[in-house]
This record gives sequence, structure tokens and C-alpha cells, in this order.
Amino acid sequence: MSDYEVLNKINSPADVKKLNAAERKELAAEMRAAILNRVSKIGGHLGPNLGTVELAIALHTVFDSPKDKIILDVSHQSYPHKLLTGRRQGFQSDEHFRDISGYTNPQESEHDVFIVGHTSTSVSLAAGLVKARDMQGQKFNVIAVIGDGSLSGGEAFEGLDNAGDFKSNFIVIVNDNEMSIAENYGGLYGNLAELRASNGQSENNYFKSLGFDYRYVADGNDTEALIAALEEVKDITRPVVIHVHTLKGKGYALAEQNKERFHWSLPFNIQTGELTVSGAKGYGAYVAEYLDEQAAHNDKLAVINAGTPGALALQGFRAKYPEKYFDVGIAEEHAVAFSSAMAKGGMKPVALFFGGFIQRAYDQLSQDLCLNKSPAVLVIEGCGITGMDMTHLSVFDIPLLSSIPNLVYLAPSCVDELKRMLDWAMAQTDFPVAIRTPASAPQNLTYAPKTDIALNKFEVVKQGSKVAFIGLGSMLSLAEKTAEKLADKGVDATIVNPRFANGLDEELLTALLSCHDVVVTLEDGVLAGGFGEKVAGFYGDNAVKVYNFGAAREFTDRVPVEELYHRYGLTPEQIVQKILG
Repeated sequence: MSDYEVLNKINSPADVKKLNAAERKELAAEMRAAILNRVSKIGGHLGPNLGTVELAIALHTVFDSPKDKIILDVSHQSYPHKLLTGRRQGFQSDEHFRDISGYTNPQESEHDVFIVGHTSTSVSLAAGLVKARDMQGQKFNVIAVIGDGSLSGGEAFEGLDNAGDFKSNFIVIVNDNEMSIAENYGGLYGNLAELRASNGQSENNYFKSLGFDYRYVADGNDTEALIAALEEVKDITRPVVIHVHTLKGKGYALAEQNKERFHWSLPFNIQTGELTVSGAKGYGAYVAEYLDEQAAHNDKLAVINAGTPGALALQGFRAKYPEKYFDVGIAEEHAVAFSSAMAKGGMKPVALFFGGFIQRAYDQLSQDLCLNKSPAVLVIEGCGITGMDMTHLSVFDIPLLSSIPNLVYLAPSCVDELKRMLDWAMAQTDFPVAIRTPASAPQNLTYAPKTDIALNKFEVVKQGSKVAFIGLGSMLSLAEKTAEKLADKGVDATIVNPRFANGLDEELLTALLSCHDVVVTLEDGVLAGGFGEKVAGFYGDNAVKVYNFGAAREFTDRVPVEELYHRYGLTPEQIVQKILG
């Protein structure tokens, strides 16, 4: 018998509707096997997808996608949906794993309505579809699927608050597995627990208070119970919440027992759960070690995180110093404002964010933090050119943060410099400081920091003439390698470590004019609005020629890093050719 006897018959949701209860049960088991097959080999989100297999089967049994619109919040539960909408080969066959992304994407399938990879957005997106439908006199169901962890984001409340007043079909499914990426934090979760304990009967009901009808499914991994509940609300003419209680990691014992570890995973051995790949120690681990050292003697330290402790290597700090660790849930806006106020209140907060998420808090960065010049410290991790999905790119941070007054943005070139920058940021009290850590592992450099950090002061790594390389952060390594290539051509280049991503050392830049014909800037981010443009703008109509090297302003999707570096001309050979040409 085939390992995927039922699944192999599913080429579209129409095939799901033909199944009986016994076949649906077998299908669920085969879908879990397929998800484990893919994630164990190439990595990805595991626990959330294993927990929502039955929900996906029920949705596609009852509703008529793509006519009915199903919007999955953050896409952490999109794998079962993809398995049932013509993309099963992306989970069954090794050679087809890379055909699909880990998130919903209309370019892949008509059953995906939006490109979604960030949290708390589904209700707002669905609300817009509802109004567009109603204004055009159309008839179909709109279903937003949102996890309990995503409810901590402010946009989720805004969407629910707005939609609770609607007078037409709008279905919200709350997938409650009692977890976010890590533990849930916030007062809302007490109400969800009360609703679970009362089998949905408690009068204290968050969703009803916002204007929604309400249904509760105690076993959200019972396909038949889910189908019955969804049939009851199909074509409903008012907003309703279906609150379903599921088990994160369902069907894989290791994921059920260790929900945080298996929320997302690198490739692993299914039998043991042990990773089958290993990587070099990243900057996040060094930041975590620094914070651990600080916590031992700094009574003012407060470490703030927006729901992603694993991605930022904070599990050890969380366990060792729970009184100094504040997980505010998936709520970057609140995290920034909270940090600003803690700094104003006399503490020394360090707030950590993944680089691809920091734009979610732009207004708070501008108004609550920088306008008030609160001396909080932000660490923006995993930045630079990567081969990640288009929803998780982290190359746009320099233009974004550089546009805000009063913020100092630092870019360390090595671990030693990272620690110096953290010390400087923690000691000063005049302005907010953000530190940009690279997605790449620390590079081997000839350079070692020699001078103390001083505001907007660059450091000359090597004095030369004719050509000056200014390599920001991790790109100092590329500057060194390119200078070696240029030396082979008879040019002894100057190398500069700028340290500051949004400030200029005008004295040093002016001094370069005396003995340099070419200035080359290198940055691990988009050029438009980036560091290099500031240098070029400073030189203006001076005789020196300025070349800026960095990333194009584009959304890339799982493109290998080596390919992107070549596309952007960021190899020593390409840079030398450009200079000599």
C-alpha cells in the first residue's frame, strides 16, 4: 500500500469533498507524515502545521475555495492548506520541496489570497475583502484563521473591533493551541483559558464583547466536530468567531512535548528530534552572552522581546533571569514604546528584534522613542542580504531607521566591536541607540578595533591612497578581500570601518579627498536611502568618484545568497572591475 494512499488522490479541494469520515481520518495521518517528511529534510514550521491538519480538511470540506476566501494569519499553518490545494508534491518529493514557499502566495495557487508572513493581519485583510464583496453585491464566505498567539498583536484587535460591527458574512476561526511561538503573555489569555474551562459558556467572553457571535469546539483536532461547526456558520449573515482548541505538534510526540522547540526547526532526525545540520555561532548568541554577563551586576537591566526568544537566543537568559526578562507577546509596537518608557523611568532596557519585523513598529520608533530621546538600546538582529522568503527579508532596515532623527544606528564588523558598541550604548544617556547585527556568522578579519566608540567617528583600518573602501558592518570583510585583489593590480587602497550606519564622519571623509580618486561604499542592505547614498551626497560635486555597492530595492524570494551577491556586483572581482573600468 502507498504511504500516501488517500493523499495521492487529492489534487484540489473538490477531491477533499468526496471523502468519507474514515478516509478523512486516514488523510490526516498521511498529511502529518508528509509535513514531517518536508520539515525534517529542509526545515520549516512544524508544530503549528501539525496542529491544524484537521482544521484544513474541515475548511476545504465545507467551503468552496477559491470562491470562498480563506486567509491564514502569518501562514504558520499553511502547509495542510497547501497539501489540499494541488501542492502535495512539495511535501512528498525531495526534488519538489523548493517549488513552494513556507507561506501563502497567490503566485503559487489561486487558493492563496494574499502573500502573508507576518502576524496579526488576517482579520484586517479579511475585513477588507468583506467590504469589497458587499459593495459589489457579491456572495461568498470570507474566513480568517488566526492563532491565539497572533491575537497579542495590535492589528488583530483593530481588525476584530472594526469587524464586530459588520452586518454581513464574516467568519473568524481562532486556533487556540495555548501557545504563541513560545509561551503566550498577556491578560487576554486568561479569558481564553476561562472559555476553554467552561466549554465556551463563560459570560466573560472577549469576542462577544466586540460584537461577534461565538461557537466553541473543544476538540479542534476532531475533523467531524469541526465540519459540523463550520456547516453551522457557512453563509452566516453576521460576524462570528469559531474558537477551536487544538494541540500544537499533534501526531508527533516530540513536538507535542516540546512545543517551543518544534514551532520551527532546522532539518532534524524524526526518530530522535536531533538536528541534522549545524551552523556557526551567530551574533545573536554573542548578544545573549553579553546580556547574561550584564544581568549579574546591572540592577537596571531589562531585556524586552516581542514573542521570538528562540530566534534571538534568549531562552537561557529567560530561564536564568525571569525577573529581568519581559516577553510582551507578538507586539513590536508595544515593545518599542514599553522600552522607551522604561528608559525614561530610570531603567536600562535592551529590546531585541528580528530585522525583518522592526518596520512593524515604525511609528513607535519615531514618536515614542526617538522624539522623546529615550536612551533605550535596540538590537536589530539577522540583518542583511539573505536567501529567505520574501516576507522575512531584513535588508530594508538602514533606510527605515536612518530616516528617524535622534536615533544612532551602529553596525559592528566583528564580535569584539559588537561588545564595544553594547558597552557604549548602555553607558550613554543622551539618545536611543540601535545596533544592527548581521545575518551572516562573524567573519575573519585582519582588522581589530583600536579606538573607542565616539559619535559619528569612523576608524581607518589601513591607510593607502587612490582608492578608499568604506565597508559597513559585515561588509568590512568584503572591503579587505577586495583591497587584496586591488593590490594585485598595483593599487594600495585605504580601508575604513564606518561603525555608524546613519551618521557621517565628515572630517575623515574630507581628509580622503587629498589623496583618493575613488571612494567605494559597501553595505549589506538596500542602496536606496542607505548608507552609501549619504556618503555620495556628502561628496556632491567634488572631484572624487563614488561607487555605492549594496542590494537593489526589491523583494527576493528564496534566492541563494551567492546568487544575490553576484546579481548586485558584490564580489571582489566585480568591484575591482568596476573601479578599474
